[in-house]
Amino acid sequence: MSEPGGADPGGAGGVVIGEDGLARCPWALSTPDYLAYHDEEWGRPVHGDDALFERVCLEAFQSGLSWITILRRRESFRAAFEGFSIDAVAAFTDQDRARLLADAGIIRNRAKIEAAVTNATAAIEVRDSYEGGLDALIWSYAPDPATRPAPVSTAQVAATTPESVALSKDLKKRGFRFVGPTTAHALMQACGLVNDHLAACSAR
Repeated sequence: MSEPGGADPGGAGGVVIGEDGLARCPWALSTPDYLAYHDEEWGRPVHGDDALFERVCLEAFQSGLSWITILRRRESFRAAFEGFSIDAVAAFTDQDRARLLADAGIIRNRAKIEAAVTNATAAIEVRDSYEGGLDALIWSYAPDPATRPAPVSTAQVAATTPESVALSKDLKKRGFRFVGPTTAHALMQACGLVNDHLAACSAR
């Protein structure tokens, strides 16, 4: 893939060497925003219900769009969604929804905004019914690293996996929306459940 959660329109590439001499996944050098995200965040373990809820929401907003579109608006998203506090978002009113639809700093998609509020309510239900909450539920789908050889090129990085299909199915069963298998896999990649940095990537 040429970017997190996206397809690979540029073909099946291996690592590329940056100006600093470090080898990286090819998408990392397409913009400065991606460089920092690749080196400091993507593929590193994320824990905590609110932190994972934020990633679920942002991956949902990314659906059909480029991840860079979301990444560049992330601080605006955080401000608009009360820092992605699950309890705060679950309590959003019709006035909050109207505020979000008028906020040019985020993606003003009514269905995705509604999904974020719905997903907050679902996350509370997970917290109340699943030991360890959303964190434990999502991480229960992390595959054994020994079963996942390091990809050598972007052609070997899958868009979905059996684990992401299973995670998607579980989340949907619990009331989450905009969490299809591809979105679930992007979440797993971004939050470190799987390590899809290429084998020769310096960040792996």
